[in-house]
Amino acid sequence: MVLTIKLPLSAELDERDTRVMLAAKLYESGKLTLGQAAEVAGYSKRTFMELLSDYDVSLFDEDVVGLNRDIENAKKYHYR
Repeated sequence: MVLTIKLPLSAELDERDTRVMLAAKLYESGKLTLGQAAEVAGYSKRTFMELLSDYDVSLFDEDVVGLNRDIENAKKYHYR
């Protein structure tokens, strides 16, 4: 799909910034996979993952409580 958006000049966004911002938010909302979002943004998956924090988008879709619970559960297992 091709999408054309007219933005006011005062937004001071270039095409690359706009693509990354859109891709990050579509990834965050679950509309795109990480790979799809990286492709839309024009970056490799690795680079896109690094850029997500610039747009306040977490690589993980779980909240802090859920992550802390997982960490505590993982601490119960000891590999020797």
